[in-house]
Amino acid sequence: MNYPVWFVPTLGGGLLIALVAIVHVFVSHFAVGGGLYLVLTERKALREENRALMAFVRTHTRFFMLLTMVFGGLTGVAIWFVISLINPAATSLLIHTFVFGWATEWVFFLVEIVALFVYFYTFGRMDDRTHQVIGWIYFGAAWISLFLITGIIDFMLTPGQWISNHDFWSGFFNPTFWPSVFFRSFLSFMLAGCYGFLTATFLAEETLRQRMIRYSGIWALASLLLSLPAGWWYLATLPTPAARLVHGASPTIARASTVGAFSLALLAGLLITLILLRPQARTRVLMVMVMIAAMGYLGAFEWTREAARRPFVINGVMYSNGLLASEAPRIDQDGFLKNARWVQNREVTDANRLEAGRELFLHQCFACHTIGGFNNDIIARTRNMSFNALRNYLATIHGKRYFMPPFVGTDAELQALAAYIAGGLNHKPLIEAKGAGGDQGKELFNDNCTACHGLDQIKPDLKGWPRAKIRAALDKLSALNPDMPDYTGTAADKDAIADYLAQQTGGAP
Repeated sequence: MNYPVWFVPTLGGGLLIALVAIVHVFVSHFAVGGGLYLVLTERKALREENRALMAFVRTHTRFFMLLTMVFGGLTGVAIWFVISLINPAATSLLIHTFVFGWATEWVFFLVEIVALFVYFYTFGRMDDRTHQVIGWIYFGAAWISLFLITGIIDFMLTPGQWISNHDFWSGFFNPTFWPSVFFRSFLSFMLAGCYGFLTATFLAEETLRQRMIRYSGIWALASLLLSLPAGWWYLATLPTPAARLVHGASPTIARASTVGAFSLALLAGLLITLILLRPQARTRVLMVMVMIAAMGYLGAFEWTREAARRPFVINGVMYSNGLLASEAPRIDQDGFLKNARWVQNREVTDANRLEAGRELFLHQCFACHTIGGFNNDIIARTRNMSFNALRNYLATIHGKRYFMPPFVGTDAELQALAAYIAGGLNHKPLIEAKGAGGDQGKELFNDNCTACHGLDQIKPDLKGWPRAKIRAALDKLSALNPDMPDYTGTAADKDAIADYLAQQTGGAP
């Protein structure tokens, strides 16, 4: 509301953030776990006086440095750039709340950079003990960076007591902080093992290659197994609304959970098979599949964590569209357009209704929906909805879909938004006269039900139902499905809908 909107209609801001952030998460977690992997593997090479293994560590360090410091640094800057464009309000709140936390993290990141450069460029030029110390300094700085960022990132999901006291430490040591630290630490170690699992396949010497594949695989498998109780602990600390979304109330999370479960099963199965059961099956293709499965597991977690905050970007504090929850009641009274800084229309009139609706869409809906894009396309999701259906749906949207923010503004602004979506995007008439008899039932169904399901979707379920059974169901919809709100119309309205549905589904009168 207080910032202009960066409008990318077909791609959308949320997807841009996800693409950049998840790529960076892969690299940043590897930067933590890889540091421990390198220093312990170097120690192994020194203890065994194995020059070939030491050469592997040095080669792996070069790859590690290029990936984490160069590519990881670029994606880290890209995250700040994208989030400041997509959701400047949330970015500003995080910076002002945790300014010294961010500053501390940047100091440790600088230590990481210097330590890693020294570690790589002094291979063979520094005594072994001092070189190991440099490696441990790098890992310690990298893990502390993870520690600090975890407190800030998980604050967005579970701000805890910060909502009431606005204390830095209450926000940092939030309810999901410790389980997240353990879970992310084990994930970073797992990724390091998977990267080593893959890079070891490029070793020329057969004995060393098989040995390092097994070594890296055991590292990855052990870390994966340790991540499971930490993940369970993380889920147990979620607040009730977020837990409901994670356990199936959100279609987005349901899809991510499916990907995560499949990736976890594939990763564990491949590691167990290639390490313990059939070592002779170690092909480069299967190693790549291990890496993809590991990324799928971590990516599903990150996607779920992001989606579990809905309808908020900072849970209980700021909605995903940048509106503060505390300001919603006042804006409902005064009007959104009067309070927004970056709009041209300050009130809704007959002449500007569609343009005002477009500005309301940009500020209240575009954070999650695209226009004609492939992610949450608003046109596809409202194609079957009439103007009246949209108007009714927007008025109760938060109650019907908890993971969607409520519309904030006056009734005239709500109707302008409905008019823009129905008329401006879907090219539907904006005035619909009520019919009688069967026509009335059809219009009532379109206005009140098509926001969630069209007639074609429920026809198979109602096939053969007598009209009396349909009518009785309209009195207790939430009993049929807990996620379905009860219909609040009059008994005559329910009778008309029952007549219409019975005619359409072939039910007996």
